[in-house]
Amino acid sequence: MRFSTLKKMTLKNIVLASFLSVIPISTVFAEEIGSVDTVFKIFGPDHKIVVEAFDDPDVENVTCYLSRSKTGGIKGGLGLAEDTSDAAISCQQVGHIELSERAKRNPKKGQVVFQKRTSLVFKKLQVVRFYDPKRNTLIYLTYSDKMIDGSPKNAISAVPIMPW
Repeated sequence: MRFSTLKKMTLKNIVLASFLSVIPISTVFAEEIGSVDTVFKIFGPDHKIVVEAFDDPDVENVTCYLSRSKTGGIKGGLGLAEDTSDAAISCQQVGHIELSERAKRNPKKGQVVFQKRTSLVFKKLQVVRFYDPKRNTLIYLTYSDKMIDGSPKNAISAVPIMPW
């Protein structure tokens, strides 16, 4: 193979990897429940707080409600703005809970159950589930991370596993 062909293939792989890194990553899709405007913008959508719901992918009958800020304006409308790290979470048992083996694994480390990009490339909002076997409780932590500098802002919700 000629060097120029190899160089083109490498460049093509780099471009493809760059493109894939900006595609939104989501372990689970959230359903938008509603939103409220917080700042009026003349051009583009208003800044808002969005309320979304998602079901835990590994624990049947747990639904989490997540509120998060969404930047508006021209940049926000084009998907180029970086959303703030503000978020809140509330998770509820909505039926009989049967824990999968996956949900019981690594109780100290936790498992990512939800991710949503909050900037074009470098920042995402995550929800991590922990299992506390001593108290038979699921704990959901939401926080925002950034490739270089994350945020200490976080919120937590606990779901005691009760008979239904």
